[in-house]
Formats: sequence, C-alpha cells, structure tokens
Amino acid sequence: MEAPLFTNDAIVFGILMISLGFVFYTESKTSGFWPKFYKIVPGLFMAYFIPAIFTTLGVISPEWETTSAAGEVVKNKSQLYYVSSRFLLPAALVLMTLSIDLKAIFNLGSKALIMFFTGTVGIVIGGPIAILLISAFSPETVGGADFDAVWRGLSTLAGSWIGGGANQTAMLEIYKYNPAKYGGMVFVDIVVANIWMAIILIGIGKKDKIDKWLKADTSAIEDLKQRVSNFTQSVKRNPTLTDFIIMLAIAFGTVGFGHFAGAYLSDIFASITASMESQTWRNIFSFLGSNFFWLISISTIAAVILSFTKAKNYEGAGASKIGSIFIYVLVATIGMKMDLTLIFDNVGLIAIGLVWMAIHAGLLILVAKLIRAPYFFLAVGSQANVGGAASAPIVAQAFHPSLATVGVLLAVFGYAIGTVGAILCTILMEIASKV
Repeated sequence: MEAPLFTNDAIVFGILMISLGFVFYTESKTSGFWPKFYKIVPGLFMAYFIPAIFTTLGVISPEWETTSAAGEVVKNKSQLYYVSSRFLLPAALVLMTLSIDLKAIFNLGSKALIMFFTGTVGIVIGGPIAILLISAFSPETVGGADFDAVWRGLSTLAGSWIGGGANQTAMLEIYKYNPAKYGGMVFVDIVVANIWMAIILIGIGKKDKIDKWLKADTSAIEDLKQRVSNFTQSVKRNPTLTDFIIMLAIAFGTVGFGHFAGAYLSDIFASITASMESQTWRNIFSFLGSNFFWLISISTIAAVILSFTKAKNYEGAGASKIGSIFIYVLVATIGMKMDLTLIFDNVGLIAIGLVWMAIHAGLLILVAKLIRAPYFFLAVGSQANVGGAASAPIVAQAFHPSLATVGVLLAVFGYAIGTVGAILCTILMEIASKV
C-alpha cells in the first residue's frame, strides 16, 4: 500500500485530535443543523468515522510500504493505536473503575451473561451457516484444498471474534492455514468487525427506541447510573493541579505495574502452556501467554481494589472524564485502521464475513427480544466477543462511564473461552465446506 500524505505520528495525532475537537464542538451546539444531525448519528460514531475517511482518502494510514534506496520494500506502521490500546485504554479503565459500585454491577443480573453467550453461539453457528449460504452462489469462494482451504482461514476469524488476538493466533497454529493467505483473513476481520462496531455505535444513539421495541427492563442499569451520579455529586469539587497529577499518577502507575506484572505472568504461563503434552490444551490456554490479556486484567483488578479506598473520591474531581478522553482517542485510532475502499476488495470473503456477522446479530436480537434484555447487554455482549477488551469498554462507556467495567469483565471472559468456541466453530465449518 502506498504511503499516505502524512506519515509522522505527531502530525497524525494532531489530525485525530482536531477531528475529536470538531465532533465535540459541533455536538455541543444547541441550534441549527448539528443538533438534528447528532439526533441521528451519535458523536462516538463520528469520532470513529472521520479518521476512517482520512484513511480512505490517503491522508493518514495505519500501515504503508516504502521502497528504500537499495530497492527493498520497507513496511511502516503508525504506533498510535498501540500507544492508545496499551497505555491509554488501561489508564481509562482505571479512572472509570475507581468509583465502581460492585454490588450494583452484580445487580445487573444474568441477562448480561446470557447475551454474551448468545453472541458466542452466534459466532459458532454463523461460520458454517455462512459457508453453506455462500457456497450455493459461489462454491469457489469457500473452496480450497489442504492448507489453502478457506475453512482453515476462517478458523482464525472465529478465534478473533469469540476471544481476541491470542485466540486468533492459536487457531492459526492449530489449523496451519497458509501464512501467505492469512493477511486476507486479517483484512476480513478488520473490515467486518469495524462495520459491525459502526452499526452498534449508531444504535446507541437510538437506544431508547430500541429498548422500547425490545420491551426491556433497564431499571438495574438506570439504578447503577444513578448511584454513580449521586456519589459523584456528593464528592464533586473543583479539581486542582494536584488532583490532576494524582489521578494521572494513579492511572499510569497502575498501567506501569500492569505492564510489569503482565510481562512476568505472560512469560510464566507461556512456559507452563508450552510444557503441556497435549497440543489441544496448549492452544486452549494460549491466551494466558498474552501480555495484553494480563495488562487489562491486572489494571481492572487494581482499580477495583482502589475503589475500596479514598481514591474513589477522585471521581468528584473528574476521574471518569479524563478516562473518557483516553477512550475517545482510542476510538479515533481504531477508526484510522478502517479504509472504506477495502470493502470492495476480495468481495467473496467479505460476503462470508458479513453473512456470518448478520447471523450473530440476528440471534442476539432474537434472544434480546425473548428475554427483554436492554440494548446495552446486546451491544456489550456482542463487542465482548467480536471486539474484545479494546472495544467492549468503548461501547459500554458510551452508555455511561460507570458501565465500562462490565465490558471489560465480559471481554476477559471471552479470552478464556475463545479457543474452545473457535475449535467447535471450525469443526462445523469443515463439515459445511464438504457438504
């Protein structure tokens, strides 16, 4: 891919921040065109979509290639998403979890877990059904032999969409899909998952209408939001420079500890899993060797512990607002990864991915309607599967900052069952491809 207009991350970060500034400025307008616009399109979606437009136009890019003086192709990559997901995301989770009310979280009930598992089942059955449907129109799209078989490649999507990157890598290792073609599957993952996330973000703007249609009981969610709001009001104060420094010290000190302990624990568990005799068990527990898994888990656990101390009073100085800033920066960097023109490349695989995701979505809607689950549980249950720890908190906090932890807890659970669920899905996809 060609180099974008701007390759310097400092310049690109400036463009992303200007984009966020534009979104927040226009969203704050109370008259004219913008209030009508944001009634239809939520600001969080625009924070994601504008960077995607810049990437599509070639202004910025997450990855690009250049040719050296010696004629060698050099691959380049922006570090903004890495910094946002590894530094700002865990810091945001800490700041948003400081004032958590665990009792109210548990009072959300079983519907959150039901919708999460529904999302998992939707991915497991969606893959084979998508193969059967697409094969009726285009058998070559779902064909391939030996290690080029499409079902082997799709196994990596199942790993990613139930768990995360570690599970995706485990599926590549288990089914030995042709590495030369693996990039095409990563591409489908990015395009389809981002399209679905965009749809979910748009739905957040219409959550009241959706909840009314679902006949959902949102009382537990509203109770949690009210508890947090009441607590925030009771400790609210004008923040000083000292407050800001201490909040950042708590956030990034915890993130630093998360990186330190995460690296240590991931090495230990990677060694433990590598020593297992069974290849199947090694791959099932491969997520324990992921630095990112431990970083998110440790940061969240540490924040929950801090919520039982006086540190929770920093919510009154704006802890969750700072966390929200970090989340929006992450959203912008995720949007930057989406080139809208790529949707029209490799149409066959994209079609499989879209049908697959549609089955996942349809099952979630059906179950939500049956059990009268709020849209919040549908959206977060889906993203905890498809997006994992990077995007589930984004969707959850869009409903209310106090709900971000719900997204994290479900996403971490997704890591744990990701490989097992993906293996089941792949067995069904192999059968479907031979029908």
